Amino acid sequence: MSITTLKSPSTFRLLSVVAAVALTGLASCRPAGSPDGSDSVITQSIALTGAGASFPAPLYQNWAIQLAQVERNLQVNYQSIGSGAGIEQFTAGTIDFGASDTAMTDAQMAAVTRGTLLLPMTAGSIVMAYNLAGVETGLKLTRDAYVGILSGKITTWNDPVIAAANPGVTLPDQRITVVHRSDGSGTTGVLTKHLSAISPEWESSIGQGNAVEWPTTGNFVGARGNEGVTAQIQNVNGAFGYVEYGFATNNGLAVAALENQSGNFIVPSDESARATLEAVELPDNLRAFITDPEGPDSYPIVTYSWMMMFKENPDAPKAIALERWIEFGLNEGQDQAEPLGYVRLPDAVRQRVAEAADGISPDYTITLK
Repeated sequence: MSITTLKSPSTFRLLSVVAAVALTGLASCRPAGSPDGSDSVITQSIALTGAGASFPAPLYQNWAIQLAQVERNLQVNYQSIGSGAGIEQFTAGTIDFGASDTAMTDAQMAAVTRGTLLLPMTAGSIVMAYNLAGVETGLKLTRDAYVGILSGKITTWNDPVIAAANPGVTLPDQRITVVHRSDGSGTTGVLTKHLSAISPEWESSIGQGNAVEWPTTGNFVGARGNEGVTAQIQNVNGAFGYVEYGFATNNGLAVAALENQSGNFIVPSDESARATLEAVELPDNLRAFITDPEGPDSYPIVTYSWMMMFKENPDAPKAIALERWIEFGLNEGQDQAEPLGYVRLPDAVRQRVAEAADGISPDYTITLK
């Protein structure tokens, strides 16, 4: 089952948040100086089209609004179509850049004739959101509990596995409606990597991927995009699903504290996500899969989200525009991460992304502020 996100109250609320943050950010944005001293780097009209993950869509759309005020000749259109579709369109060369919450595999990268750069441009948490009358806050879920719910083995809210971690909380004898992604989704890919890492039974029965076969037992409902899952949870009492942290917070969804590797229950927040990233070192290829992070304060499901860029860009003005887009995202764009529910990239990561992206155009050098 999918829903039309344009009519979703959650979508309108999220877009209003993006617009508000963008307008606030404009007050502090300054045009970047170019080598000839002009205020604008882009001197001819250029349009860039990107597509992919819904996870970072509010942030990237916010960057596009702000950058258009600084670079009036540059328009960036980012379409939220899911990581799987983003990889497909990027591989086909029908877009200027793609985005995915799971880094492309070696085989996927080999299929791109113009070569691929994977750039982690933001990061965030995937949360277990729910809508349960009488339990608006404070729900704790052990690993057995949220794996059980998502695998269809736990079907009611008052199941003993859930109740054991929530003494004093009145849990109703009510069926759980599990809302999952119906499209190819990096969010699903990240979640199922984590579930496979902590549950051998999940790994052998359902496995991992941007699209998986969800159980036929229990009450499972599919929706497109983080937008669609968010709206379904909002509209159904007893619903439970996984969405990006910003979608949950900006739409007022209740989120559960999850048990981490150390056995602590961690509430998703900017601080807990940063604690997770600090425990992970990016390899040379900038692909890091954070499946089960260590650390007593780490939130268990955090991911980088990657932009996919072509190594070869024969259109020289467009190549400069792509580097300018990345530069803005690494500088002013990071100021808008936390207000929208994302994690600000560590400076060391920003530096490595800038160095990798400098190869897109030989005529422009990315500068970090």
